[in-house]
Amino acid sequence: MTALTLEALTKTFPRAGKVVDSIGLRIEEGEFFTLLGPSGCGKSTTLRMIAGFEEPTSGRILFDNVDVTYDPPNRRNIGFVFQNYALFPHLTVAKNVAFGLQVRKVSTEEVRQRVAAALEEVQLAGLEQARVNQLSGGQQQRVALARALAPRPSVLLLDEPLSNLDLKLREAMRAELKDIQQELGMTFIYVTHDQEEAMTMSDRIVVMWKGAVAQQGDPAAIYKNPSSTFVADFIGKSNILTLGTVARTGMIWDVAVAESDIKLRATNGSEDARYCVIRPEDIALAAERKSAPKEMNVLTGTLRRIANLGASLEARVEIASDIEVSVLVRSAEIDALPGVGQQVRLGIPPEALKLLAD
Repeated sequence: MTALTLEALTKTFPRAGKVVDSIGLRIEEGEFFTLLGPSGCGKSTTLRMIAGFEEPTSGRILFDNVDVTYDPPNRRNIGFVFQNYALFPHLTVAKNVAFGLQVRKVSTEEVRQRVAAALEEVQLAGLEQARVNQLSGGQQQRVALARALAPRPSVLLLDEPLSNLDLKLREAMRAELKDIQQELGMTFIYVTHDQEEAMTMSDRIVVMWKGAVAQQGDPAAIYKNPSSTFVADFIGKSNILTLGTVARTGMIWDVAVAESDIKLRATNGSEDARYCVIRPEDIALAAERKSAPKEMNVLTGTLRRIANLGASLEARVEIASDIEVSVLVRSAEIDALPGVGQQVRLGIPPEALKLLAD
């Protein structure tokens, strides 16, 4: 197991400019660590620098406090799983998995043992002689994973390895990848643009934006306490309202939503807050005949549309001219919703509001 440190890691390309901007990170031994962000944010370039496929413009990469910044990939003891798997379609499963070991001139008997062990780990034992082009997408992904694991790397790097799979298979492979990582106790560094993947598997997530770290932490903390509207919008669904005025009275923050008559109360905030973030699941339908607790924010709006998401419904409610919020409702509560075009009351606890400056 290996801990990894990035110190002010920067990468500039002649035409694209600075794509990774002075990133500093510490990834602990045995951690499932995810670089998450939209296309072009620098996450794959960061991974390729860790692997040794790209040379940093500046900064350092340390494995267990040993500087490997300019070492080639074969001197870093890493495994790499590519987005397109990079398998040899004309070779058997066993020969694909053995390839990296043979390049390292491992003995024939040890190659056989390691190939068998790696295929056992990814539940492909018995398919040694099958050709890769005869396998399903999920099986090919497992072959790529077995090939990366066979040399016994101290760190495994994975660059969007599930993006070519259908939804059901992706969900199954998420669980398998996490199980394998925990069983081996190996450091996994995973790149994805899929926030659900990141939330499901990761011990810690770094959200990247414009080549820099927007926020890092465990999945629950990032979801509950986003540091910016970008993070709030990228991790899960959010209602983001622009604020007009912000004032504090004791322990309560009174805010006014810009270009409306809406006033809200929050339990945390700051004087420089410009936005209010509310998760759709934190908004409740307020019963017409029941009086809400006095601290509750109660809004009246018009139900504009309902989307059936299966286990839940997403209701879009217009609370002011050109201002709508999403509300998640359990499918079992569909009878509590009025018809589209009718009025609905919403209850929002003050602690559900996150006031942000950016």
